[in-house]
Formats: sequence, structure tokens, C-alpha cells
Amino acid sequence: MSEPSEHPIFARVYDSLIAGSEKAGLAEMRRSLLAGARGKTLELGAGTGHNLPHYTDAVTELVLAEPDPHMAARLRERLTAEHPAAASAEVISAPAEDLPFDDGSFDTVVSTLVFCTVSDPERAIVEARRVLVEGGRLLFLEHVRADSPRLAWWQDRLERPWGWFAGACHPNRPTDQTLADAGMWIEQLDRELFPKAPRIVRPMIKGVAVRPGGRR
Repeated sequence: MSEPSEHPIFARVYDSLIAGSEKAGLAEMRRSLLAGARGKTLELGAGTGHNLPHYTDAVTELVLAEPDPHMAARLRERLTAEHPAAASAEVISAPAEDLPFDDGSFDTVVSTLVFCTVSDPERAIVEARRVLVEGGRLLFLEHVRADSPRLAWWQDRLERPWGWFAGACHPNRPTDQTLADAGMWIEQLDRELFPKAPRIVRPMIKGVAVRPGGRR
């Protein structure tokens, strides 16, 4: 498997780029989603730590996986400064497609604005399912491929230049379908709009997917 890409410039400007969206409603989406995190929790692609203020003390252990060293450096700074409500928290360097944990290690996995950037979203979701306990929940907030054929066409057309600008982000991934194809049970899925964002990344999904019991 190839090494994770590094995006030092994007890591440096990311907080400024997303600040308007956070104030316009993205932070509230995070808060409502993460109210459902429980027990031992793994966050995939934790970035610079925008989810940290929204974890509650229902999280007994928080593991923040971030493969980009430039993002991870800022994440560690924020973790030191903000002290989330979780009983314990640590940052590890690990890509979502290759998690260094045993099967059934976590009660909750969190993914916010992650599956658009991973190199292999199908494998990343299979890995998330693997490390969840039976009945464990994946909490997701992701921008996705548009239902509108016209907007989806623009997402396809602008995929490459957008990715160059936005840290390898793919605006046209059908993450909702990928979750179902990976064998996750979709317990809740709400259609949202990414606040104060370019139109090609505005379609969003927010919800909960469950790892079913029995064989994977």
C-alpha cells in the first residue's frame, strides 16, 4: 500500500478555509452527531481537531487517527490546549485503510469529511467495520456525489482541479452507497447541505451506520 499523501500547505490553511462553514452550521452538525459517541471511540482522519470540543464524557477512550504529519502536528497542539471531555485521548499516525487494531476494538468509529480524501474509501469502510464491536456504530458526516445529474456532472469535471486545491478531496464520491455496499446497516441518514461551501461539495449526508452481528 502506498504511503499517505502529505499536504503541508493545505494543513496550514485548512482552519482558515473552513472557519466560515463552522460558524454557519458545520460545528452544530458535528455537535449533534458526536453526541452519539459512546465508549471506546476511534476517529478516522481527525485532521486539525475540529471535533474535539464536541465529544462528551460518554466517551471513555478517544483515539484520533491522522496519517498526515502536518495535520497531526496541529491536532496534537489542539488536543493539549482543549482537553476533550473523553476520559483519555491520544493521537496516532494511521490511515483509515490500514488500522493497527484488532477486530472489535471500538464501540464507536467517527468519520467527518474523511471518505472524500482517503485513497480507497471501500477499504476504509471495511476497516471501520472490522474494528467495531458487533452492534458498534459508525457516525458519519460526509459530503457526497449529488443526486442532481447536472451537479454530478460538474463534480466529475472539476474533480481533479478541486483535489489539487483541497488536499486530494474528491467531490463526487457516492459514500452513502459505499457504506451500504460494505455491509453496514444504515440506521439513520439525513441529507444536509455543507454550509458556506462551494456548490460542488454542498451535498452532505449525516447519520449512523451499524456493524451487524454474525460473520463479516
